[in-house]
Amino acid sequence: MVMFDANMILRYLLNDNSVMAERAEQYLEAGNVSVTIEVIAEVIYVLKGVYLLERGKIVDVVKDFLELVSCQEKRVLSFALDTFGKHNLDFVDCVLYAYNCVKDAEIATFDKQLLKLLSENKTISSS
Repeated sequence: MVMFDANMILRYLLNDNSVMAERAEQYLEAGNVSVTIEVIAEVIYVLKGVYLLERGKIVDVVKDFLELVSCQEKRVLSFALDTFGKHNLDFVDCVLYAYNCVKDAEIATFDKQLLKLLSENKTISSS
């Protein structure tokens, strides 16, 4: 199992350094690559904040990438990406919402936008 960090994923997605992008592709072609939600969160942060990509494009690119790798919480990650594409929330808040919806996790927050979204679901705690 090879775990990619955000830089490996970004070089592959952006192909802004051909040598690094090719190395990432070699790993992917060999198979058995894994990513974590935390690393994908960093990738999204960079794509949005540094490269100024639109949410919809980010969701499409990351979902396509996830078809090539394994992720222990892929259902949560996919749900979080869908939420990120539809709502003006930070990605980490989308992940929390996804855990609430997919895993029935109780989320404690004071974030008003997240609370509003959670109120549409069933398990809320604001303390």
